[in-house]
Amino acid sequence: MIASPQNKRIKHLTTLRKRRIRDAEVVTLVEGLTEFQRASQAGAVVREVYFDPTVVDEARFAAAAATFAVSPEALAKAAMRDSTEGFVAVVEQPGTALDSLDLPPDPLVLVVEAVEKPGNLGAMLRTADAAGVDAVLVADPETDVWNPNVVRASLGCVFTVPIGVGSTSEVLAFLSSKGIRVCATTPDTDTSLYDSDLTGSVAIAIGAEHDGLSPAFLEAADLPVRIPMAGAADSLNASVSAAVALFEAVRQRRGVGA
Repeated sequence: MIASPQNKRIKHLTTLRKRRIRDAEVVTLVEGLTEFQRASQAGAVVREVYFDPTVVDEARFAAAAATFAVSPEALAKAAMRDSTEGFVAVVEQPGTALDSLDLPPDPLVLVVEAVEKPGNLGAMLRTADAAGVDAVLVADPETDVWNPNVVRASLGCVFTVPIGVGSTSEVLAFLSSKGIRVCATTPDTDTSLYDSDLTGSVAIAIGAEHDGLSPAFLEAADLPVRIPMAGAADSLNASVSAAVALFEAVRQRRGVGA
């Protein structure tokens, strides 16, 4: 039992709140049981689990290479959340190289460019999983894909959806090489999302919360589309826009196969 919050293992866990340390060790932190289960089922490597035996049973962490019982005080020191589910897990980051993605014919892809908020990125990954998206491409990321808050907001779907990360130019080159059309969401077009063909090989591109997609993405777009607005608002939250566009694509593609 690790009782002291000053234990060297607990102190090391606190350093993993910093991106540079996580990236150096190629790991992330997982603190939710749903997230842990999805990571395990997706084949992510669980290096360590630190758990409070008064809250959660060690048997839940059979996938872990090593487990450590800790006191509530030690867990509180290590955890990022104010309230935990009784554990903190150290999980290896799966690879995110664009050239490692294996896409099926006529893929549906989500592109997320320069999104800043971990909560928005996590929500989009969760939506992508629900929509059956074949890959999520993160271009010029302003937030770390493996930020523990992304893991939390995605409910572990950061582990279940294939992810590729690169610069905007690298992502555009990848899409072009695969013959995937780019559907760019923007308020600066008259073409409605609902009047657009989202079948076949298509990537739906969502831009940053404040600035939208970059000029490079808009210029490369095969199909600029807008989500029609009936009220005073001229835009939606980035994660909401992704959900609307993805499920319109799903609706159309199911119609094609019906």
